[in-house]
Amino acid sequence: MFFLSLVSGGWSPKVTDRQPWLQLDLRDRMEVTAVATQGRYGSSDWVSGYLLLFSDTGLAWKQYRQEDGVGRFVGNVNADGVVHHKFSHSIRSRFLRFVPLDWNPSGWVGLRVEVYGCVYKSYVADFDGRSSLLYRFNQKSMSTVKDVISLRFKSHQAEGVLLHGEGQRGDYITLELHRGRLALYLNLDDTRLRFSSGRVAVTLGSLLDDQHWHSVLIERFNKQVNLTVDTHTQHFRTKGEGDSLEVDYELSFGGIPLPGKPGTFLRKNFHGCIENLYYNGINIIDLAKRRKPQIYSGNVTFSCSQPQLVSTTFLSSSSSFLSLAATPSASGGFMVRFQFRTWNPDGLLLSTQLSLEPQRLELQISNSRLLQITQNLHPAVSTGHRVNDGLWHSVSLSSRSLQVTMTLDNEPSSTIELADHMDAGDNLYFGGKRTDNMTKTSLGCENPTLAFQGCMRLISINSQPMDLNQVQQGRLGNYKELQFDTCGIHDRCLPNFCEHGGQCSQSWNTFYCDCSGTGYTGATCHNSIYEASCEAYRLTGSSSGYFSIDPDGSGPLGATQVYCNMTEDKVWTVVTHNSTDPVRVQGSTLQKPYIMKFNYSASPEQLMALVAGSEQCQQEVVYSCRKSRLFNTWGDPLSWWVDQGGERRTYWGGFLPGVQQCSCSLEENCMDMNYFCNCDADTDSWANDTGVLSYKEHLPVSEIVIGDTNRTGSEALYRIGPLRCYGDKSVWNAASFYQESSYLHFPTLQAELSADISFYFKTSVPSGVFLEDLGLKDFIRVELSSPSVVTFSFDVGNGGVVLAVKSHVPLNDRQWHYVRAERNVKEASLQVDQLPLRFLEALSDGHLRLRLNSQLFVGGTAARQRGFMGCIRTLNINGMTFNLEERAKMTPGVSAGCPGHCSGSSSLCHNRGRCIEKNSGYVCDCSQSAYGGPSCKEEVSVSFDRESSVTYTFQEPFSVMQNRSSQASRVYRESTRARENMAFSFMTTQSPAMLLTVSTFSQQYIAVILALNGSLQIWYRLHVYRKPDVFSPSPSSLADGRLHRIRIHRQGKDVYLQVKNFDEEVMQAGSKGFIGCLSSVQFNHVAPLKAALLNRGSSLVSVRGHLVESNCGVLADSTTSHPLSGNFCGCLLDNLTCDVITNPCSSTGVVTAVVFITLCVVAVMTRFLYQHRQAQRDASIKEKEFLRHAGLDCIAARECKNNPPKWNIC
Repeated sequence: MFFLSLVSGGWSPKVTDRQPWLQLDLRDRMEVTAVATQGRYGSSDWVSGYLLLFSDTGLAWKQYRQEDGVGRFVGNVNADGVVHHKFSHSIRSRFLRFVPLDWNPSGWVGLRVEVYGCVYKSYVADFDGRSSLLYRFNQKSMSTVKDVISLRFKSHQAEGVLLHGEGQRGDYITLELHRGRLALYLNLDDTRLRFSSGRVAVTLGSLLDDQHWHSVLIERFNKQVNLTVDTHTQHFRTKGEGDSLEVDYELSFGGIPLPGKPGTFLRKNFHGCIENLYYNGINIIDLAKRRKPQIYSGNVTFSCSQPQLVSTTFLSSSSSFLSLAATPSASGGFMVRFQFRTWNPDGLLLSTQLSLEPQRLELQISNSRLLQITQNLHPAVSTGHRVNDGLWHSVSLSSRSLQVTMTLDNEPSSTIELADHMDAGDNLYFGGKRTDNMTKTSLGCENPTLAFQGCMRLISINSQPMDLNQVQQGRLGNYKELQFDTCGIHDRCLPNFCEHGGQCSQSWNTFYCDCSGTGYTGATCHNSIYEASCEAYRLTGSSSGYFSIDPDGSGPLGATQVYCNMTEDKVWTVVTHNSTDPVRVQGSTLQKPYIMKFNYSASPEQLMALVAGSEQCQQEVVYSCRKSRLFNTWGDPLSWWVDQGGERRTYWGGFLPGVQQCSCSLEENCMDMNYFCNCDADTDSWANDTGVLSYKEHLPVSEIVIGDTNRTGSEALYRIGPLRCYGDKSVWNAASFYQESSYLHFPTLQAELSADISFYFKTSVPSGVFLEDLGLKDFIRVELSSPSVVTFSFDVGNGGVVLAVKSHVPLNDRQWHYVRAERNVKEASLQVDQLPLRFLEALSDGHLRLRLNSQLFVGGTAARQRGFMGCIRTLNINGMTFNLEERAKMTPGVSAGCPGHCSGSSSLCHNRGRCIEKNSGYVCDCSQSAYGGPSCKEEVSVSFDRESSVTYTFQEPFSVMQNRSSQASRVYRESTRARENMAFSFMTTQSPAMLLTVSTFSQQYIAVILALNGSLQIWYRLHVYRKPDVFSPSPSSLADGRLHRIRIHRQGKDVYLQVKNFDEEVMQAGSKGFIGCLSSVQFNHVAPLKAALLNRGSSLVSVRGHLVESNCGVLADSTTSHPLSGNFCGCLLDNLTCDVITNPCSSTGVVTAVVFITLCVVAVMTRFLYQHRQAQRDASIKEKEFLRHAGLDCIAARECKNNPPKWNIC
């Protein structure tokens, strides 16, 4: 152990220092485990926040980051207190540098430090890119079932082999640096991979060419492998038939010495340093230093002498720059060279005023390509591809004679021919421009091009290297917002915080998740786009059809496709399998039984979640037999089935678990009362033991085994029906809280990185805590803070954050209200009922993990104060439903269920109608439904002539627009979210026709039309300067006089839909008009058509032409309809994205929906979800496979290569 104290009076820099820092030299590399700080003794000087950097040489530095990637250390609040920081992972270094960020505003920077740690011993080898270490085995080959390989390395190059070994039978192991990441290739006796060029690597780590030490650990036992790089570990299983790794003759470290050896990789050797290299407990470098005979060390030295390439970080994308004088060149012209690395797709690398005024030369990154611009002279020249990949890139720009040449890495140079000689001006600006009067444009904008945000090194001007130390000391050039001696690049996609297979991309300050094709949405792909059950789809107003359900919501299970039968009072979920037809079985014995395994359209885990969340499940087993017994004379089973858990079951349809009997025994009507099953009578005539399995914990049937059909005339005939379940146990799982001090407690919430919380509540009290969970400092809480305000608050270590949603009506009105709160590493959100969502973005460099250690309290707090009194139901957290009723049965002050007519599972109000409690009963609020009547089931239909139309204006109430979110310690950027849901029914024989448009005042719109051939088209124009995307859900004509119901849902990011001008085909459809009626029109939470009938005096409704209330929906519903059934398979064009559109001419938030109506419409539903091209192509394949198993055919879809894309209809 060692302890270093820098106390005395303490350190304080000069007031004139632009970037003060305190540097410690430990005299040798030490293992540092903790630091402590104080202010300067007897003063008002202290540091309240600082960065900690470390270095082996004192030249190239790296910032120490804590477990969450947080680089900022919390300092002192006075001069005398001591603040300790124990490191989650130690630092092995000689030099430490403390960089103050904040200090006492009433004093100055003052610092006393203490450093804790121990001596670090290292065995080092230096590889020059042509050297290697060979470890030769004592025998011809080495075969191991267990391997442990550990080492540490550092390099400034992104490519190089660290370890390689291979055997004659095809085994191999290779560890190499590739594009700054570590790739491990490992194969155990898999001849297919031996002769294949497509070897698959497991990759881990990032930015490993930063000239700093990185640790590697490979642990293998048989096929199970753990690969650890620094603090990140990946677990995987190797391919191959064997469990042992057989390597012939030798292992090589630092390179592959024989590139012509069969099966080896033609890769670059490693150029850098390796230390503490151990292979199965053998210290390889120690053996090499002692010149042991089993080690060959070619050109390897045993001290690390790698050059230190000093970098500079450009911190700001708006104000960073480095200005250097353009030294004159003896040959005329100029030449600039430098290296850069960044994540940003845009940024200004270099600019200078040319000698020929007013021309300027600029070198910039634009759309991830390198772009050279000579203003007022030549068109731009571009080169490179994805230069924002985080790797170092070399660029040179030179002017000689009448040519300007640009070279990027090893790519061919790009040259511009000039009409006159070109020389640089007095200064070259790297990374940006000064924002004084010299760079203002005619529009008054400063720095129209984003400044470069990233790292630069090896800057030279006219072959003269630039010494950045002199820049830092103020003796050379000028700068702003730079950090010297270090490259502050940070991989925000390691680890990958995108869930459910979302693809991570990043900029310098944040990361983004592409959720296309995952079935999830949100900033981190956390939220499922599908409902959790068929019951949930029914509550949204859907009718029978095929739906994708996600039984565990945001949990790890994906969505699966099922059939939802909503024609009965109960909503049935139907899951099919691969053998739904009757099967005849003959010739089986107990020794060689007939076995059939059932593959369902859902995975076993999805089936388990579906069954567990349902109220009841059942599966019909049709079983007929002739001279084929189910049990022998002694009662031993001759046939059985296997349940979902793999257990053998010997009871048959209709009987109870645990008893080897059939339904006829339970009903006492077996054909021979001496037996418990009809088949056991063993007669020559056909017998039947058909029944329904209904013990849901055993369902579904995964396998059937039949073993008595080998006798003459013996046979069996069976059919296993689909799994059928009804009910959603979570929807009405409720608890009532009667005392302020009462609560339900559950295990600690597991929500370090993400948490979504949703529930319903009703109450008459003005305030109360819905739920709370605490840690040492962190917490999460959702509460009713006042009669009309719900708040969501939490702290992950960055200071408390509070989101609040204020309702324009009281929430303590004894009616059900919906709350959904979500927090992840990117943002937090809160939604209450249909009010706008409130969003806050998280700090880009703040703490990420929510660390809780207390119980989760529901309906109250640990302090038994501010408890909630009322009802809570359907509590769901991270896809898991909490059983409130079960816990309430054993808790005083809380009862299971909730009193009132609107608290049961029976559907009193339909089609999105809301149940309202009354003293003597209930009423249905149909204001947010397109239907009317006492139960929101009656069609609202209107007849129109050719000139009729209805215009509905959406304008949020002022009180809703005033929702605000606050925070305690940090400023988070707010945003709001929008979505659209459209539904209507129609019947017509005319086309073309306009059905519905949504628009605002600019040139974006949504239009639903019938084209000239009668096919339905949905037009999305969300980009002013792009062609609209056109969807054709039905290639056939819908102007067929039959009933169709259309349902459209889209959820986007910060979208406003606006329009002025329609494209020609849309205008043609609208100009034709048509005669008829329209029914059940729904757009988001309003029903424009119903509003036109019931609120004709409202300023929100504008009616043109003659409207007559009609019953066409009821009449059409009584006739035979032909629905557009099934799901759509299709794609969305890649250019369809959702942008934030701000209208400078309007701030009222007005959106206009115009409904042109000439169709007779009633309720039959079809739905589609759209995603990116490849995702939908994959979904189409999966859907067709599902429908093929279900006995349905699907019209083949065309490739999504042309505009508009074609959809297939099932």
